[in-house]
Amino acid sequence: MELPAWLCGLWALLLFAASCGNTAPTEIQPPVMNLSVSVENLCTVIWTWNPPEGASPNCSLWYFSHFGNKQDKKIAPETHRSKEVPLNEKICLQVGSQCSANESDNPSTLVEKCILPPEGDPESAVTELQCVWHNLSYMKCTWLPGRNTSPDTNYTLYYWHNSLGKILQCENIYREGQHSTCSFTLTKLDSSFDQYSVQVMVKDDAGKIRPSFNIVPLTSYVQPDPPHIKSLSFQNGVLYVLGKNPQNFGRTCLFYQVEVNNSQTGAHFIFSDEKLICDNSEIEGNLEGTICFRVPGVPPDTLNTVRMRVKTNTLCYENNELWSNWSPVMTIGKKTNATLYTTILLIIPIIVAGAIIVLLLYLKRLKIIIFPPIPDPGKIFKEMFGDQNDDTLVQLLIVVSLL
Repeated sequence: MELPAWLCGLWALLLFAASCGNTAPTEIQPPVMNLSVSVENLCTVIWTWNPPEGASPNCSLWYFSHFGNKQDKKIAPETHRSKEVPLNEKICLQVGSQCSANESDNPSTLVEKCILPPEGDPESAVTELQCVWHNLSYMKCTWLPGRNTSPDTNYTLYYWHNSLGKILQCENIYREGQHSTCSFTLTKLDSSFDQYSVQVMVKDDAGKIRPSFNIVPLTSYVQPDPPHIKSLSFQNGVLYVLGKNPQNFGRTCLFYQVEVNNSQTGAHFIFSDEKLICDNSEIEGNLEGTICFRVPGVPPDTLNTVRMRVKTNTLCYENNELWSNWSPVMTIGKKTNATLYTTILLIIPIIVAGAIIVLLLYLKRLKIIIFPPIPDPGKIFKEMFGDQNDDTLVQLLIVVSLL
């Protein structure tokens, strides 16, 4: 059945109108105006600009921007852009205008605005500026002095994060070997707190060195406190280790490691398999905030020492390389009889001393048998003729001469 001619024409007209309505202008727009840059807090860089003059009235303006080497491209209708970035190097942003959010459209001529690093000798800035969030309760930052820095330089550390109304100064600065260290309280205020970052700046009191900056994401560089072993027990030849998680951490955010040392065999085992985690139903008592491990192959009839440590996992945090310290050691198994051990220690020196004396006496007699003494001829003649007078000796010499 063929459609009427007028219906076909109406359909074609509707398709043409729809295609024209969805087609954005393709002409290139003028560049943006009055691009400027400023810094808020310690490391929040903000670029702002004005819409271009003489833009097409049929154009819904969007702004294409990216940093140097075309990094972090973005197309948005806002006339500003911000980024948290350490101010240790030059940072530039290029901005252009276009009539759609399509990246394939040609933007206007790009306008660039840069922010320069702080003034000063780069060799004077501190190096290896690193910060670790310890047990979600305080942050510890360490650094080394710059190459062109006096050894007696007095440093100051400033920090800021989203929950602070102003920039704060770290008061607790001390030395740990060659490193300078500063710690400040940092607690998790709400569930979204760890989605932010901490901005840090270190400089000297006299203003002679170049400031150094760092941004610490709160989803990384987290080090828990060591766990605590609550109890050890053997059940059906299997060692059960019951530990308590460090404060502020749940089981789902931690990766565990158990170390067992056998005092008799000297065997050393480290277990970190998640399959060894047992159900809390296998252990009696209050198990809130605890973790249970089944450790096979540990001999129960000897003394064993056990300790644990933990680190964050990638389920909750980006970085999982910072292990906690080892927990205090706990022992289980049969101990050696202390009285017998002491008695053996006292008897052994006496036996050794007696054996040495007997050996010395035996060696003296053995020497006489193997190496008998050689007679002394002078002594023999003296014994034979010691009682004779001089005349007898003279006669004896005359007889010998005549013979």
